[in-house]
Amino acid sequence: MKAALMTEYDAELPLETVPDPTCPRDGVVVAVRACGVCRSDHHAWKGADPDVALPHVMGHEFAGDVLEVGSDVRAFDVGDRVTAPFILGCGTCPDCRGGEPTICNHQEVIGFTGWGAFAERVVIRNADFNLVHLPENVGYTAAAGMGCRVTTAFRAVVDRGRLQPGEWLAVHGCGGVGLSAIMIGAALGAPVVAVDINPDALEMARNFGATATVNASDGDTGAAVREITGGGAHVSIEGLGITPTFETSLRSLRKMGRHVQIGMPVGAHATPPLPLLELVYARQLTLHGTRGIGATRFAALFEMIAAGRLDPSRLVTRTIPLSGAAAALREMDSFQTSGVTVIDRLDC
Repeated sequence: MKAALMTEYDAELPLETVPDPTCPRDGVVVAVRACGVCRSDHHAWKGADPDVALPHVMGHEFAGDVLEVGSDVRAFDVGDRVTAPFILGCGTCPDCRGGEPTICNHQEVIGFTGWGAFAERVVIRNADFNLVHLPENVGYTAAAGMGCRVTTAFRAVVDRGRLQPGEWLAVHGCGGVGLSAIMIGAALGAPVVAVDINPDALEMARNFGATATVNASDGDTGAAVREITGGGAHVSIEGLGITPTFETSLRSLRKMGRHVQIGMPVGAHATPPLPLLELVYARQLTLHGTRGIGATRFAALFEMIAAGRLDPSRLVTRTIPLSGAAAALREMDSFQTSGVTVIDRLDC
């Protein structure tokens, strides 16, 4: 099969012919029809993810068709249209059995701990637990555009932040995951403040349901959000993983507010100074981490899509061939990208 093979960090991703994957007894081989290009891939490409070992194939936001089925798989057949969360749980540990596979101690991560979907084929192990049937009303490109961004945002806003109708949501960073959070918040009946430095991203945020926008280049963003919301957001999402945005998210919250960290902090951003007394203690804030989503929660998302409350296809701003993956990742260096890029031609 063809794959965009990473043999060095922060470099080109030449298309190479590599061996086809072997189908495990408990898994499937999927013919990849589309795959998103995500900021998490950017971290891996930069060499910032310790799970990645070269040579490597990235890509974790895939959709496609089942090509091969292992002998122990019961819930899927050849030809099924499928996707999967990027975190694959073992299915048997207490965390998985309790409905929290994203914290499974035995998890595999597509495109990080193993080869991913910047290729014509990808393997999904423990398919009966991890694989997801794709509804006919969700196309491959839209499903890849959902990828980890819509699903991660859904868990952040609904499951971790527990946003309620009428509560203010602040979203810091209007890339794919931020726009997803805005769209989900608006669908839940929450007013939303979108924060970014890119005017194009802020315009997209308004189109996706943001009630108000703040350009973070204009001054004290926390004060601006608190003024707009009449005291601060009830829930604030940080979607970039950088220290200044993390602190601004905290400063955007009202007393008793809930911060949810979506953006993956790497390097120096992984250990930011925390204004513990001034913000967390005095204002009694709650801090939540979030990462991925379990396969069982896709059903709630698909119900919102079927009801017309969400349209993930709107997130996709362009499609590219597999050979364009490195250029798309290079554009993320500046934090100026908007929308979601999806690879939809896997043979070129």
